[in-house]
Amino acid sequence: MRVVIIGAGQAGAALAAKLRGLGHQGEIVMLGDEPAPPYQRPPLSKAYLLGDIGEDRLWLRAPDFWAENKIDLRLGQSVNGIDPTAKTVTVGGEALEYDQLALTTGSTPRRLSASVGGDLAGVYTVRSLADVDAMRAEFQPGRRAIIVGGGYIGLEAAAVASKLGLEVTVLEMAPRILQRVASLETSDHVRALHQSHGVTILEETGLDRLVGTDRVAVALLKDGRQLPADFVIVGVGITPNAHLAEAAGLTIDNGIATDEMGRTSDASIWSAGDCASFPRNGGRIRLESVGNAIDQAEAVAANMLGANTPYVAKPWFWSDQFDLKLQIAGLNTGYDRIITRHGEGAAVSFWYYIGDKLLAVDAMNDARAYMVGKRLIEAGKSPMPEIIATTPDLKELLKA
Repeated sequence: MRVVIIGAGQAGAALAAKLRGLGHQGEIVMLGDEPAPPYQRPPLSKAYLLGDIGEDRLWLRAPDFWAENKIDLRLGQSVNGIDPTAKTVTVGGEALEYDQLALTTGSTPRRLSASVGGDLAGVYTVRSLADVDAMRAEFQPGRRAIIVGGGYIGLEAAAVASKLGLEVTVLEMAPRILQRVASLETSDHVRALHQSHGVTILEETGLDRLVGTDRVAVALLKDGRQLPADFVIVGVGITPNAHLAEAAGLTIDNGIATDEMGRTSDASIWSAGDCASFPRNGGRIRLESVGNAIDQAEAVAANMLGANTPYVAKPWFWSDQFDLKLQIAGLNTGYDRIITRHGEGAAVSFWYYIGDKLLAVDAMNDARAYMVGKRLIEAGKSPMPEIIATTPDLKELLKA
């Protein structure tokens, strides 16, 4: 059985490795559109941008892993189309046949349109190794960086720029940073952290347009203010890469729609990672995280080989900003109250509840709160909210 994988990111790499780990002896061809071998993306906006780690520290596997495991890794290969009837993938003029096809195509950052100056030199997004390499020279002390978007990617980039001595301003259209993904309490904590390091955060502030002759020079705001800018980083979310799947006639629903096994509307085509949406709790979700990319891809690999086991997501996320390590367990969708727990020193955690059900935990420099919260959520346990803030040892909650 020949398995073709389109996408050589975290999910594609995990899927290929898992197939071999489970004993698949057939051909595996993995197609990546970037020239670099499979690598980690999270450090790009943190340690790599800071210069703390080199490119080789990003690789998911040693360079010889792919050949040693007979995985035909083809880099710099853009797929032109999929023919589900012929069961072929067109790449570089070749019609590559498959028995099973996996789409791990990831996502693309949303960009500012040319009409608002998004095509000017000095305007960047943070997604790929090439993106970060292109902007690294901009990070010089005293320069002025504008970050458009107060989500995790934007705030991580802001923290790096501030650490490197730049003058940093974050623009957020919503009433507060992190509004889409976190509680007011988490937003307040992160905002205070950035402000303590000299970052200017402008909430409820829209960008009208970027202006400059050939290169960005000024950010014009909706309220009429003008901010000088040496460069701009845009962090306003991502879009799942579903165009190949859509052109092939597969069902699209907030990404490439799969069933609980990871199979798309075509029985021979599977999907995992940022690009894939799947059933959960009576609805459908798409998770943008390393943890999901790995776990879902490994589940798909097993199901390709006949395991027939539904994928059960165990969401977890993290973000590093200045000296803050934010660890998140669960999904906070629908919460109606927050319980605050103070740990040792400056550690604090925010516990999301709907009624008496624990949904998620945001832990700030509190690994124990994160670990206990994650285990409780995955076990379906919900301690009474009042107990969270007062129990001396959180591990006691695991025994209940």
